[in-house]
Parts: sequence; C-alpha cells; structure tokens
Amino acid sequence: MLAAAPRETKDEHTMRERRCIVTGDVLLERRLVRFVVGPDGYIVPDVAAKLPGRGIWVSADAALLQRAVAKNLFAKAAKMSVKVAPGLVANVESRLVARMQDHLGLARRAGVLVMGFDNVQWALTGRRKINILVEASDGAVDGLRKLLDTAQRQGVMPTTLNCLSREELSVALGRENVVHAALFPGPLADRLVLDAERLGGFRPRNNTGRMGSNPVPSERQE
Repeated sequence: MLAAAPRETKDEHTMRERRCIVTGDVLLERRLVRFVVGPDGYIVPDVAAKLPGRGIWVSADAALLQRAVAKNLFAKAAKMSVKVAPGLVANVESRLVARMQDHLGLARRAGVLVMGFDNVQWALTGRRKINILVEASDGAVDGLRKLLDTAQRQGVMPTTLNCLSREELSVALGRENVVHAALFPGPLADRLVLDAERLGGFRPRNNTGRMGSNPVPSERQE
C-alpha cells in the first residue's frame, strides 16, 4: 500500500520517459522495468537501469510482463531472436525485493532509519520528521493504525510501504521479527518509494488494500 502519493524526486531514473513494449504507453522510467539482451541472447532484467546495451522497457506489472513473454514482444523490440529463461516474472520480483532490501540496509547503516514499534512511534513525535513508514505485509493492522494516528496528531502524512514481508524486512535489517520501520527524508527514502511502487505491480493486494500475504496477529510488536 502506498498511503500517500510518491513525491517526484530528482533521481536520474524518475524524470525520463520510455515506451512500454506491451501497451505502447509512454511512462516515466520509475513506472517501468528495463531489460537488455545479454551476450548469450537471453533477456536480462535490469532493475537498476545501469546495464550496457539498448534498453527494452515493460511496465512494472506482472501480467504485462507475462504478455510480453507470451507474445514474443522482446524479440520484436530487439529486432532479433532472443531467449527468455523460465520464471522471468519471479526473477524481476526477487530483484526488486533485493533492491529494496539493499536500500533499507544502507538506510540503517547511515542512521536514517529506525525500527521497532516504540522507536518508530517516538520518532514520529520528534523534531526530525519521518516521511516513510515501512510495515511488514504480514504484520498486524492495529500497529500501523496506531502509528498513523500518532502521525496525524503530529500533522505528518508519511508514505506507507508494506510490500515486503516480515521475513524480508528482517533479512534486510539484520534483526528478527521486524514489523515496523521508518525513514527520515533523503535519497534512500526516495529510492525506496520508487522501487516499492514498481514491486507493487508484482504483488497482489488483498481485501485490506495491503500487498502480499493477509495480515496476521503478531504475538509481539517490537
């Protein structure tokens, strides 16, 4: 869930526009995933948009990516025969997850991230304002509601990201059972929002509006 619309940033990959080979829509790069043809002729996901070679762009959406594979649109875009490895959609999703985990790890080491319910709640009342709440997709809804109530009382409207599971957050932050985290404003927070927006196209929403697994009660909200 993105509780607030992502802010435009000056990241080099947010302002340029590219055409999706499936829909033909021209979109900002932050809404697409780039692919290149590797030396062996296989289509390679380039979620960081840094690999050499001519880029082939697909909207960050699992169904559209599956359509690109099924209709051989990568070969048409590349104007050459290409190979697509099985599980391309899952590969892209895992790379986006890993990228978000890298951002979170960097944010923790840089001192611009706090984790744990009490620490996040305290940070929301501090002078240095939080602008990103990160919630485990399988965490209890009540914890997020309490944090948002605290933010509202402080006149803060943070963007809420909950496309990563408790296990994925724990791996990223090197601590067990991470359900709540928050970031202060800065480039890492901006990048996290952009990648969460893309990952949202690969993770279904349930009837709570949250991405990923259905929320389950947590024995302990850290």
